Amino acid sequence: MAFNIADLLEHAVDVAGERTAVICGDRSLTYAELDERANRLAHHLASRGVGAGDHIGVYSRNSLEMIETMFAAYKLRAIAINVNYRYVEAELQHLLDNGDVVALMHERQYSPRVSAVRGDLPKLKHVFVIEDGSDVEAPSGAAAYEDAVASGRADRDFPARSGDDLYILYTGGTTGYPKGVMWRHEDVFRALGGGIDFVTGEYVADEWTLAEQGRDGAMVRLPAAPLIHGAAQWAAFGALFACGTVVFVPQFDADDIWRAIERHRVNVVTIVGDAMARPLLDAYRSGSYDASSIVAVSSHAALFSQSVKQEYLAEFPNLVLTDAIGSSESGFTGIGMMARDADHSAGPRVNVGKDAVLLDDSDAVVPAEPGAVGRIGRRGHVPLGYYKDPDKSETIFVEAGGVRYVVPGDYARYEADGTVTLLGRGSQCVNTGGEKVFPEEVEGALKSHPDVFDALVIGVPDDRMGQRVGALVEPRAGASLDLAALEAHVRGEIAGYKVPRSVWVVDHVERLPSGKPDYPWAQRHAAGRAPDTEKLTA
Repeated sequence: MAFNIADLLEHAVDVAGERTAVICGDRSLTYAELDERANRLAHHLASRGVGAGDHIGVYSRNSLEMIETMFAAYKLRAIAINVNYRYVEAELQHLLDNGDVVALMHERQYSPRVSAVRGDLPKLKHVFVIEDGSDVEAPSGAAAYEDAVASGRADRDFPARSGDDLYILYTGGTTGYPKGVMWRHEDVFRALGGGIDFVTGEYVADEWTLAEQGRDGAMVRLPAAPLIHGAAQWAAFGALFACGTVVFVPQFDADDIWRAIERHRVNVVTIVGDAMARPLLDAYRSGSYDASSIVAVSSHAALFSQSVKQEYLAEFPNLVLTDAIGSSESGFTGIGMMARDADHSAGPRVNVGKDAVLLDDSDAVVPAEPGAVGRIGRRGHVPLGYYKDPDKSETIFVEAGGVRYVVPGDYARYEADGTVTLLGRGSQCVNTGGEKVFPEEVEGALKSHPDVFDALVIGVPDDRMGQRVGALVEPRAGASLDLAALEAHVRGEIAGYKVPRSVWVVDHVERLPSGKPDYPWAQRHAAGRAPDTEKLTA
């Protein structure tokens, strides 16, 4: 019995072949069509020498082609590598190099970036262009995606696969560069893909269970986040394993999402905290959309504030509203449901999974007593570590009582009813609308400007995004710092969502005697005065 992503998808194909599997914009595929196109693409890739263990980059907004490429990769026992389409050239080059990508599928609009970095990527042998309506010139030697699909055989005649096959999800690293979190297929299925009942904690019996449960019908789900993120990938995979229909919009637009909900009678919407919840609610209130099909909204991966949850429940009194916690490194850790009369003065309050505990700073298990605080740790089906970084991998694992736990760094507090309240990440990571921004990377970009001597980057509270990126900047002696020029410079170094939107110019950046940043000082300084420049959009 193999809990393998491709096998699980193929079981759904065999049960619900004529049912609509995926919708994106005005296009759709049945399960049988998705399977055939993925088979053809996989056979074409195999004819070009791509096979088991090879890495296939997917550089696209939400699209049918992205789902097809990932499915094709897993059919070959290859590994799909998610590429953030917001990366600038340096970030793109790092990810493709670190990820050992040998084949890359990308939307035509990203051709200039691919062309710019391809010469520095000797392992990248094959490039395929997905048409997106743009007319920029494709990289030299790139093939058309549709030609690749058309040229492959439709047969599903691949070698047997395993639950030990590798799945990699790239996420932000502690230096700001993305890191690939490695999972066995069976482990990530158990942790994120429906292989465990998130409410009861019970495992599914076998690899056919989810498909059989969906035989007589399943819900229509809309992940609002981009598929380059794990939250959207596993919302989609989990729905597909159970023969559901998954609806996407190419990129986040609140009105487009409501139109898709109305048109396709969506039942469940998954979002990334307030950054999506607020604009969706505003668009709904200003429009005239039929949302009567929705039964549940679930938030993952970022702050979903209690006050915004209350607004949703006031607007949709019969809605099931859930808040799931976890990370790319830990998988699902806990889930909470929000009632209209619940206390909304604190952070998310959830029931943790049966494999989760709190650990103190000495890596001992914290007794489950009201008020006790610790880092959330999860055992059992956990990742293998970071790709090509064994030293950093060990920093997220601890051993307590002879049991190995993955501990990404989120702190929580036990409550009297056995739930936990999530307190936040212990590190200085800034979570802006679900995107992880690491201060060291942004500080490096700021300090690469000739007029900047030192800088500290912090998270600043933001009603819509949860946090926005703020920076305290010390100019070089005698320099007259042009903040507009500084912003333009930084935008050339890092993706736009990482660029500070609030900037304070200071005479001197305070550091600890060790030379490490004094972040508490930075937070106090920022809280005590208005920034010298502030922009409300990234």
